[in-house]
Amino acid sequence: MQFLADSHGCAGWNGEMAGRIRAFDWSLTELGPLDSWSKSLNSAVRLMLASPLPMVMLWGQSGYMIYNDAYSKFAGGRHPYLLGSAVELGWPEVAEFNRNVVDTCLAGGTLSYRNKVLVLLRDGVPEDVWLDLYYSPVADDDGRPGGVMAMVVETTERVISERRRQAAEDAYRADNERVRLALNAGALLGSFVWNIKTNVLSGDERFVRTFSYPPGQDLQDLSQEIAESRIHPDDRGWVQERVTLSVETGEPYNVEYRIQRPDGSYLWVLASGCCEFDEQGEAFRFPGVLIDIHERKTAEESLLKFTRNLEQRVAEEVEARLAAEEQLRQSQKLEAIGGLTGGVAHDFNNLLQVIAGNLHLLARHEPDNPNVQRRVSASIAAVERGAKLSSQLLAFARRQPLSPAVFTLRQIFDGLAELLLRALGETLQVQMTAPEDSWNVFVDRNQLENAILNLAINARDALQGEGRIDLCAENIVLGHQFCAGKGISAGDYVRVSVTDTGVGMPPQVLAQAFEPFFTTKADGQGTGLGLSMVFGFVKQSGGHIEIASDVGQGTRVQLYFPRTLRAASSEAPGPGVSQRGGHERILVVEDNEAVRVS
Repeated sequence: MQFLADSHGCAGWNGEMAGRIRAFDWSLTELGPLDSWSKSLNSAVRLMLASPLPMVMLWGQSGYMIYNDAYSKFAGGRHPYLLGSAVELGWPEVAEFNRNVVDTCLAGGTLSYRNKVLVLLRDGVPEDVWLDLYYSPVADDDGRPGGVMAMVVETTERVISERRRQAAEDAYRADNERVRLALNAGALLGSFVWNIKTNVLSGDERFVRTFSYPPGQDLQDLSQEIAESRIHPDDRGWVQERVTLSVETGEPYNVEYRIQRPDGSYLWVLASGCCEFDEQGEAFRFPGVLIDIHERKTAEESLLKFTRNLEQRVAEEVEARLAAEEQLRQSQKLEAIGGLTGGVAHDFNNLLQVIAGNLHLLARHEPDNPNVQRRVSASIAAVERGAKLSSQLLAFARRQPLSPAVFTLRQIFDGLAELLLRALGETLQVQMTAPEDSWNVFVDRNQLENAILNLAINARDALQGEGRIDLCAENIVLGHQFCAGKGISAGDYVRVSVTDTGVGMPPQVLAQAFEPFFTTKADGQGTGLGLSMVFGFVKQSGGHIEIASDVGQGTRVQLYFPRTLRAASSEAPGPGVSQRGGHERILVVEDNEAVRVS
């Protein structure tokens, strides 16, 4: 190739690639030594080297690559290793594409692509590269296609710039459309321009009215301090942050905030704009518009409030349901224990009846034997204690015989006052209150007095010698929400509260307070049946009982009894009638043979 030894004024024939082509050992390829190349190949190489456009020739079926100086710049880090290599080895990531190019052109065809995107590895990183590609066959000396001449022009920057321009135009059209719609809807509240270089704010008449500027303001030189003062204090920081971000980065400015009206109320607006930059890339102008979005924001706030209220109602209903389920489980638990203890107490009563009957008979048989009388008396006393215990068990199981009558809690408190003062001692402060018009209740007075006394004594023990006990009766109306899951109906009730300022109870103790035989007192100081008996009596009377306590804060027990509209019972006893015994026959009906015999 003697012509490559003299450039004849053509820079390409004396460039880097001309030298590399002369120095390359082509004998290792199918092209053979340089001096053996055909005239057609020499002419094609000469044409390619002279071109200022990136060109590469793919020779033979393997597509051995020969390229010019412009293509070496496109090849980047693959240059000069691409020279003399097969195209599929030089560009493995697009091997299938290049295989189709070689096969098509060696068959006499041509190919062309505009802005063809290929994923190429550049510095080991895959990138989208846009290219204009033109492929045509190169004839060998016998006139048949011997290779492919390719022109490769990268258009990546142009494509990206065009896309950015198109996106900017789309955004501009969208902004114009929003402004047009706002104008048509009468929602545009004004336009403004901030000259960043001179720090001057200008606006139209609607902008001035929206920000309540004083009359006579120069529209071309508006006070920025007045505009800032009209923005809601909670929004000012956010608005300033968005302005700064737009000026520094060029991001569109879209901010929702509140503007104070002359009457002191606030108007929701959307401020939309963008920062414009000069040829040096410095911000110089900031135009924008204000759009009325008050109705939308008001609707959003109403919806949010409704959603929060709905969530709160759902949470409250779930909490109430869980509480009702827990009360039901506790009630079922106490019912089961009550059924068991009631059966045991009934059988226990029969045994005590047999023992007591036989003891009385034994005492009658040995009236003159002091030892027998002493032992019988001790045994009868033990039987009576057992009978009392059995009575407490029956009370918890709601099987005790009741003698209800109509009373007011004021009558009950009046009758208990002296007994309570003696039982509780003089070191404690005791307060008893009941309304003058206390409603009537239909209860067993003795059992109610025992229940109140029991609760008062428990309070006394919790106070450990000093403190306060409040006994309070009050008329109260219970609603459906309170009564749900408690086994009582909504309506009028009388509530009896016994409150102390004692040591209180932790939650785990409080959960077991009504269980029979559960006690926190020392051994021998309590049977654990006091609260159980009160619970059973209240439930048997159609009422409800609650207990609340915190460690160090004291305890409150509240009894609820349904109001009765019956007239109060007379407390005056009838005239005593003395009845003399005779020789009547007493019939005893009892299914237990041991009881009948005794």
